[in-house]
Amino acid sequence: MLIAADRRIFVGCRAGQTGAWQMPQGGIDRGEAAIEAACRELKEEVGTSKALLLRESRGWIAYDVPPALRPAHWRGRWHGQAQKWFALAFTGTDDDIDIDAHDREFEAWRWVSARDLPALIVPFKRPVYETVLAEFADLVA
Repeated sequence: MLIAADRRIFVGCRAGQTGAWQMPQGGIDRGEAAIEAACRELKEEVGTSKALLLRESRGWIAYDVPPALRPAHWRGRWHGQAQKWFALAFTGTDDDIDIDAHDREFEAWRWVSARDLPALIVPFKRPVYETVLAEFADLVA
């Protein structure tokens, strides 16, 4: 969760999936710590490393992906994901954000309030976002 100085949250709209807004996320590479993965994914997806760690979620937060949306390369082995979340304070300016810096995962981005965020998220991920917002509420309220 990338948090601006005014407590709004960064969200990106997935490339090729109109209306599919989400916060940056990604996998952990072999030998990589979860926070290292979070920082790498931030750089790859948002194009910036201008952020300071505020907090790590207490635990892993899991969700299931609806069967029709599960990637073919999962081959039925997985049904969803478990995620470790980090709250990061954005220390840059909007000019430091470059969603074209790497393989483009977002087609658009914006800052949103915690209040408005859940309504933007696809329904199957919404409970995860509500859990994360509750855990980091003091940082985004």
